Parts: sequence; C-alpha cells; structure tokens
Amino acid sequence: MTLHQKNNRTMRIKPLPPHTLGVEARHVHDEIANLIGRSQGPVTMIDEQGALLGPFPPMLHYPQFGVPALSFIRTLDIHATLEKRVREVAILTIGAAFGARFELYAHEIMAITFGLPPNAIATLAAGGKPHGLNEQETVAHDIASALARGRIVPDATYQWAVHLFGREGVAELFFLIGGYTLVAMILNGFDMPAPDNIR
Repeated sequence: MTLHQKNNRTMRIKPLPPHTLGVEARHVHDEIANLIGRSQGPVTMIDEQGALLGPFPPMLHYPQFGVPALSFIRTLDIHATLEKRVREVAILTIGAAFGARFELYAHEIMAITFGLPPNAIATLAAGGKPHGLNEQETVAHDIASALARGRIVPDATYQWAVHLFGREGVAELFFLIGGYTLVAMILNGFDMPAPDNIR
C-alpha cells in the first residue's frame, strides 16, 4: 500500500495528483511545488503521485480561500528579515500550542537545518521553553506563547522585542505568528497528517 493510499483512507480531503487538476489549479500546484522544492527541500511535501501534502490539499480543494492564504504565507517568506532560527522558534511554538502535526513535522526538520539544537527543538515541539536560546529566540518564543494563549503581548515584552528587532521586525514576527496559526487551523480542521504518523 502506498503512502498516498494510506493517506486517502484517513484524510478528510485527498491530496490532488497534478494530472487531475484543471489549468488554473495546476498552475498554482506547480508554483507551490517549485517554491517548496527550493525552500523546504529536506521535508516531504509531495507524495508518490506528485500530489502536494500538508496545508496544500485544502488550498487546492478550496482555491477561493486557499490561494489568498497561500499568497499571504508567501509574502511572509518574500519579505523575511528575521533570522531563520528566530522564525523556526516562533513557528514551532505555534505548532506545539495547537498540536498541528504537519507543521511540527516540517519545522522540526527546518529547525535542524538552520542549526537549532535538537534538545531545544524537542522542548519546543513538546510545548516547553528550552534553555539556551539567544535573546531574540527567547522573546520570539515568549510572544508566540502569549498570542497562542489568547493573551495581549505585555508592554515590557513588546518593548524588549522592539529593542531587539525594531518595529518592522516585531510587526513581521506578529504576522508570521498569525500566518502559521492560520496554517495550524487549516491542518487541524482537515486533520492533515504528517508523513511519519499516518494512521
């Protein structure tokens, strides 16, 4: 039994092999495939039939919502100025807060690629606050944790983040956290599995 077949048995929506897509959806599929091939090479994002995995099947099934969401996520990457490790700390914090399996799967791998220590990644993925993060990584975790709990970021935390990142950098962090919260909601709503925990 292929991974694709196992996925289809339990997933609420099925990955869409490229040959099944119309012209517009195929164009979106190909753009995504090209992007992830460059930016997330170590992560399994495409199955044996060439269908995209993770948050992408919902985006292709419901393009009226998925394409604008994808455009927002792409914007976060295009205009990224934060250190990659800082971004991964924030994303892993959000993935853990919401238990988004694919988000954790993908960004545990990306965090390793960008040099976060394995013990820090393990703690973040379990929803904890690791020791040994630098100041920027620590405040990114604190902000993501506060927002994931539905809290207002305390003024002292905000001011410290502005000191470390500048106002533009803090704004980028807020939008990054919001974007990956959206991804987590899509993944959880459709119960999208990670390749290594197919049921």
